[in-house]
Amino acid sequence: MEQVRSFIAIELPDEVKSGLADLQARLKTGQPPSVKWVNPNSIHLTLKFLGSVAADRIDGITKAMAAAARGTTPFPLEVRELGVFPNSRRVQVVWVGVSGDLARLGRLQQRIESNLVPLGFTPETRKFTPHLTLARLREQATPDERQSLGQLIASTGFTAAPGFTVDAVNLIKSQLTREGAIYHRLSSVKLEKPLSTATE
Repeated sequence: MEQVRSFIAIELPDEVKSGLADLQARLKTGQPPSVKWVNPNSIHLTLKFLGSVAADRIDGITKAMAAAARGTTPFPLEVRELGVFPNSRRVQVVWVGVSGDLARLGRLQQRIESNLVPLGFTPETRKFTPHLTLARLREQATPDERQSLGQLIASTGFTAAPGFTVDAVNLIKSQLTREGAIYHRLSSVKLEKPLSTATE
């Protein structure tokens, strides 16, 4: 049975990706090759990393996503705040944060976690921290390079990218290549539209 490396995520509209590409361009100036930048067209908001799953389980995962999305209407998010993991002295990941209706985002993520448990997926023990990964440091990056990037991030101003409405969750296939990961949407589940109160 074919194994599919996959995750569940919220995809971003083009205008947000464009804003992140501009931010990356500002940060790339003079940075060493040990910084691996994420293709802005591939940036997404991960809700649950699944790892390798058998292709015949995709249907069940999609149904679990649909059950989690039921009762959740579309909600607004904004991209703002530039930061690093784990700290500015030994940077491993550069990210931008997410604001907006985080309560609804958190509930949706928790429902997805819960609905996947009967399918054999272990719930994530770490607290859900919504973020968009801009770059990762390669293993060979020196302590000085990590600290230098941390100082650059701390001194770079970042105004919020355009806000957007979350109206779907997606199951994404991740194919690893030498040039980086290639993503392909396997399925998509729409959030419920609010019932119209207008009369016909």
